[in-house]
Amino acid sequence: MNAEYQLPEDECFVLNLGPQHPSTHGVARIKLTLDGEYICKAEPVLGYIHRMHEKMAENRTWPQFFPNTGRLDYLHALAYNQNYACLVERALAIEVPERAEYIRVITTELNRIASHMVWYGAFVLDLGGFTPLLYTFDDREQILDLLESVTGSRLTFSYFRFGGVPNDIDDDFIAGTKTFISRMRERIKMYHALITKNVILINRLKDIGFIPAEMCRKYGASGPVARGAGIDYDVRRNEPYSIYDRFEFEIPVYHEADSMARYMVRMDEILQSLRIIEQAIATLPAGPIMADKVPKLIRPPKGDYYHAVETARGRLGMRAVSDGSAIPWRLKLRTPCFSNMLIFGEACRGMLLADAVALFGSLDLVIPDVDK
Repeated sequence: MNAEYQLPEDECFVLNLGPQHPSTHGVARIKLTLDGEYICKAEPVLGYIHRMHEKMAENRTWPQFFPNTGRLDYLHALAYNQNYACLVERALAIEVPERAEYIRVITTELNRIASHMVWYGAFVLDLGGFTPLLYTFDDREQILDLLESVTGSRLTFSYFRFGGVPNDIDDDFIAGTKTFISRMRERIKMYHALITKNVILINRLKDIGFIPAEMCRKYGASGPVARGAGIDYDVRRNEPYSIYDRFEFEIPVYHEADSMARYMVRMDEILQSLRIIEQAIATLPAGPIMADKVPKLIRPPKGDYYHAVETARGRLGMRAVSDGSAIPWRLKLRTPCFSNMLIFGEACRGMLLADAVALFGSLDLVIPDVDK
């Protein structure tokens, strides 16, 4: 059906997709205007879980805001921890020890894989396949066991600190991570044989749910959504931070711009994250895990500071304005899911409702990241 389809005004009805619906993964609500099974208009309705994180930042000291970062995108909380730590470290000119940087990369990439595992299982479940959810959550549990041993948490991590990390990784963690890397590489082969080559999945995703590069630029979409449209951009490579420029890894890019392309980007990213972790463990240096000269009272100099990282869902930017006090004057969060969600209204126009559910799942949205 043509995306420019015009709805006959006397033959329309409105359907609410969510906010309590399994396919909306939380409390997203899409107000759909339908002509039979075809979507003529889709309006994302936001705000059901808005928690005012930016306002909270103005009422907490700089360190006290750290736990909030793990509650934005709770599936890739360590990337948000990392961005906030890097932002304040840049403001204070703190040099993070080498070993701490390596630990940050290892744990953040493990968290990225765990995030993709949740997306994978839930996405295929949206399409009617239950079994893959059991496999993916089994793999995710292996990662969470490793991360819990060093961070003390399994979901909303608040592990990093200004100047490094509070807990070092030990030989058991390294051995467990190496075992997981070997296991996961074999599991990916199984996933491709079981799911990727399944004719039902192919028919549900291939040539359906087009989000071209122009649309990504229009809405500011990033991450796998943009890379699935042929945009070769990843903050880790294009704007290197931490020690990512020391590792060899590829940025998966597909040009088909359909739901299958976004699926394949994430599957390939899992292998690239394993590659990064393997290199980081092989070259892990000895030494301290916290910087020596971290002020006990965090008061960044007056100024405007910005830092960005690549999360499992795209580019996360944080802008902090400091007035020299112990409390941020302003903290602006540019989260990837907000832009990626707004693209849905235009991308699903003219689609069948069932295909729109597949398109929505291919965006991999975390709603608290939208309603921040």
